[in-house]
Amino acid sequence: MNQHNFMNHNIQISGFKGEITDTKEIMDYLMDISVECNSEKCTIQLINARGIAGEKHILQATLQAIKAFERNKNMAKDLGLEICVRASAQRQISRALKILGIDNGKMDICMVAVDCDEQVQKKVGEILGEKNHQVLKPDVNSLQELYEISPEEIESAGNIERVMLERTALLNLEI
Repeated sequence: MNQHNFMNHNIQISGFKGEITDTKEIMDYLMDISVECNSEKCTIQLINARGIAGEKHILQATLQAIKAFERNKNMAKDLGLEICVRASAQRQISRALKILGIDNGKMDICMVAVDCDEQVQKKVGEILGEKNHQVLKPDVNSLQELYEISPEEIESAGNIERVMLERTALLNLEI
């Protein structure tokens, strides 16, 4: 787990290799964990890690989501969904969830927790399984296909992570 403190917010980012058998059960469990944190501000979002271009990418998206809520410029009603929207560089929640949403089956998962206690990673790991930070490393081919990124765009930006950082930053200008 990597922990970051920005703008008076504690952000935890972790990767997991897991198998989901019931997404509703997972969401209910996450809600219970949030309540246990004794904080109305605790947000836990699970994201399909195949759509993440590294930890900087998800951290930038999280910071943009927090800023959007602080400025009343959010597109989603909930911070977790706003993180998905920002990370996917999409303006539509449905498209963001299609790209980054979790589903039943084996998958690599990125967990983002904002303003939660330090036990959140352990508790999430109890249901998701094996913690594995390697799942946050970008898979260039998957990301190119998922986001329709050309080799020229990668060459221009320098690498796939920078492409996604640019796209998430540009989303702010479009809103």
